[in-house]
Amino acid sequence: MPTDDDLTAIAKVLGEQASGIGFFVVTAESCTGGWVAKTLTDIPGCSAWFDRGFVTYTNESKQEMLGVQAATLETYGAVSEQAAAEMALGALNNSRGTIAVATSGIAGPGGAVPGKPVGTVCFAWAERSGDIKSCRKQFAGDRDQVRRQAVAFALNGTLEWMLLHDTNE
Repeated sequence: MPTDDDLTAIAKVLGEQASGIGFFVVTAESCTGGWVAKTLTDIPGCSAWFDRGFVTYTNESKQEMLGVQAATLETYGAVSEQAAAEMALGALNNSRGTIAVATSGIAGPGGAVPGKPVGTVCFAWAERSGDIKSCRKQFAGDRDQVRRQAVAFALNGTLEWMLLHDTNE
């Protein structure tokens, strides 16, 4: 289970990478409730590479703040790679960010639906260039453990994205 120190360490490296390649990070979070943004903004000097975070817990807020389509939510649900992808794109469209990370999931203890048990979290990363990636993960544990693992996965995925898209190398 990632500790607070682990999350901070990832965020520091992520910030150094973002700063080094000129990326501006933006987050769009549901199940993590702003924890990804909080971890990033715990790093001194983050205003050089972090723009803003959106916490969109309800379907209405996902639609109003990020432009997630009602049809996407109706067809696939809020906990879907499709919804996470639209959240990431919406975060970019409503910010100065150059890279976005989005999280949407079922942290528990309730909320499970057929095919989406507690611990299901969908992620997406998007860049202004139009590149986008999404995935679905299944985490074990209680609500805090699921959310903590999701934060670590989101941070690591963002760092990995930046390393793969670093045009300075």
